Amino acid sequence: MTMTSDDVVAVLGPADKMFVAEIIATGATQAELAEAFAWASNDEALIAEGRHLPTGRVAALVDLLRSDEEEPD
Repeated sequence: MTMTSDDVVAVLGPADKMFVAEIIATGATQAELAEAFAWASNDEALIAEGRHLPTGRVAALVDLLRSDEEEPD
């Protein structure tokens, strides 16, 4: 099921409308976004737990989330 902007905001909190649209365009689910958000927020802890690095849509979302963090305000 494709996410809505409300689904994205439920995971990320308030976000730019263009950024939300980019996330929705990936075709990911809310669960995939939540997993990507966890990876983007604290990958060292997930690696320490022995989790495999993300692939597919989750990896694409991690890249999107990290690129958004790097942009100056």
